[in-house]
Amino acid sequence: MGVESGDMPPWGQVQQKLLAEAQCHGTELYPANVLEGDSMDQDVESPVAIHQPKLPKQARDDLPRHISRDRTKRKIQRYVRKDGKCNVHHGNVRETYRYLTDIFTTLVDLKWRFNLLIFVMVYTVTWLFFGMIWWLIAYIRGDMDHIEDPSWTPCVTNLNGFVSAFLFSIETETTIGYGYRVITDKCPEGIILLLIQSVLGSIVNAFMVGCMFVKISQPKKRAETLVFSTHAVISMRDGKLCLMFRVGDLRNSHIVEASIRAKLIKSKQTSEGEFIPLNQTDINVGYYTGDDRLFLVSPLIISHEINQQSPFWEISKAQLPKEELEIVVILEGMVEATEGTWDSQLDDSHPALGPGPTNAALEPF
Repeated sequence: MGVESGDMPPWGQVQQKLLAEAQCHGTELYPANVLEGDSMDQDVESPVAIHQPKLPKQARDDLPRHISRDRTKRKIQRYVRKDGKCNVHHGNVRETYRYLTDIFTTLVDLKWRFNLLIFVMVYTVTWLFFGMIWWLIAYIRGDMDHIEDPSWTPCVTNLNGFVSAFLFSIETETTIGYGYRVITDKCPEGIILLLIQSVLGSIVNAFMVGCMFVKISQPKKRAETLVFSTHAVISMRDGKLCLMFRVGDLRNSHIVEASIRAKLIKSKQTSEGEFIPLNQTDINVGYYTGDDRLFLVSPLIISHEINQQSPFWEISKAQLPKEELEIVVILEGMVEATEGTWDSQLDDSHPALGPGPTNAALEPF
């Protein structure tokens, strides 16, 4: 069923008008060169040369200067920062004990300086704690009063103070065993303490070393070699108005099961009057056709068709620069070498239209 021009939303009117004028002038519409003026952080060139067609005047009008000046003066508050981290701070959290119920994940999520501090403190506290107990056993048994007595059998030989007890605790927990300080068979309480320290030391080693290993093996830095295009463009492609951007991988190792999705972050008000801040809406980048599954060997252009199901369908060219919205692109995959799953996030905040509806550039990411 056809849609009348008067009932068609603004993007639909633009698309229909461009197609009609192209047919009247006998001009074929080709996909706009989304790569022109659109460079990656590291220059990755496409082997395909695309020629820019001659466009109608209204398609080549520049963005009004007052909009550009307003955009540069206004400070952008991002929902997701340019480095992919969410700019959300949790405040007034009362049930902080929930972080301790999953202490392993809490430690992994900490910054490296706090993680290393906790790593050193845990070992130091355990060594000091058991060293104090070894010293108390020797003190209670009277070993300190018979240090030079060859007829006296101490609990631990050559243990003559707290420092030597601390050193013996380190040797026991780390299984160094220099052989200078040795527990004797005349001290049952020392044997029990030796068993307890050996078991607890193994648990501490497994927990802390496992935590450090997981943190080191996280493939977060893999996203540093994934580059997105500096600009996204709104352009005609195969007779359809599309939002497009490009993504490329700088490494030779492939990304296994790479998939991409996009979200529109925009506050909305329901028909019942309810205000929903930072509402998330899916942007279809090929979910139903399988185009969201990427074979990222060379740079690829990701396209979103602006149709009746698109969240941009009701937004006109003049209205778009005034909209308070963000586009968040999420690229997920698995590292081929380590099989670790990672995700890379890209944010475009407060987009503004550029040259025209056939090559309309969003602001830099």
